[in-house]
Amino acid sequence: MAKQFVRVRLLRITGVDLNLFEFDLDLTWAAFFMNADGHIYGRYGGRDASGPDSRNTLAGLRYALEGALAAHRDAAQREENIKPAPRTTARLVIDNVPAAKAHLRGCIHCHQAKEILRVQANREGGWDPLTRWVYPLPENVGITLDMNRGDHVKAVAAASPAAQAGLRAGDTLVSLGYRSVRSFGDAQHALHMAPAKGAVKVAWLRDGARHDGELKLADGWKKTNLTWRPSLMDLLPSLPLFGTDLTVQEKQALGLPGARLAFRQDAPVPPSAKKLGVQEGDVIVGINELRLEMTVEQFLGYVRRNYLLGDRVTLNLVRGEKRLDVPIKLP
Repeated sequence: MAKQFVRVRLLRITGVDLNLFEFDLDLTWAAFFMNADGHIYGRYGGRDASGPDSRNTLAGLRYALEGALAAHRDAAQREENIKPAPRTTARLVIDNVPAAKAHLRGCIHCHQAKEILRVQANREGGWDPLTRWVYPLPENVGITLDMNRGDHVKAVAAASPAAQAGLRAGDTLVSLGYRSVRSFGDAQHALHMAPAKGAVKVAWLRDGARHDGELKLADGWKKTNLTWRPSLMDLLPSLPLFGTDLTVQEKQALGLPGARLAFRQDAPVPPSAKKLGVQEGDVIVGINELRLEMTVEQFLGYVRRNYLLGDRVTLNLVRGEKRLDVPIKLP
């Protein structure tokens, strides 16, 4: 029987199995390439903090689609791949989640589905704040992919996990983990499924020859800029601090390098800052003993990108001639 290819556009995800259509729920747009039995050949769609289409191109979509069609034709020639793909997880339909009851009067946006699942996990005592680090960028492991040919390695960062594994610019990715790669979306999904710490298998082609290696991942490797994510807007902190960056000479007088973060808290000190223990004239030089090189404005953005409401951190400051480490709970 002749094979037919159908384009389907989902405008609502109520009633949809989220364990089948697994994707970054904060995205504006995403595509799956799949057969009628639910086998997913690949994905397309992804972004970074610079914009909703920062990693999408029509040429890249066509390239990924051609790869999926080739995989489908190959599978159709093998009898074992014609059978329905086995289900490894139960259906997850947002309509059936108790925490969704208040939202079912109207349309549930994708990011709201993520918020509902977070609320439900909180009710059950199972939500881990570390799960905010989802769908990390390939750059987190040192790989920059070509936007128009999503499996082509455009650059490899020096001393990165990718470089240590042996990858080079010009290589073609075959797989990350147990997932084939044809697009930025494929790579992000593979990294999303990777452990928070450990190793991930990687395979690539160079001059027609296949190479296999491992990406060795340190704790915290998944961290990315969170400030664009609609599902986390209610969880991002805002430090109630403001002030003037110290001059190079003033920093040197405190024994700090000229590029080091150091700003003086101006008056009047907001009540919320006073509650944290900050006083007028305090010089803030860091957080959690990190040697940050940035301005006060960059620092406030850094905190918003890297922490959540309620995280407990240590504010490093200088008061007079004394160095103080002030433990705070981010407001």
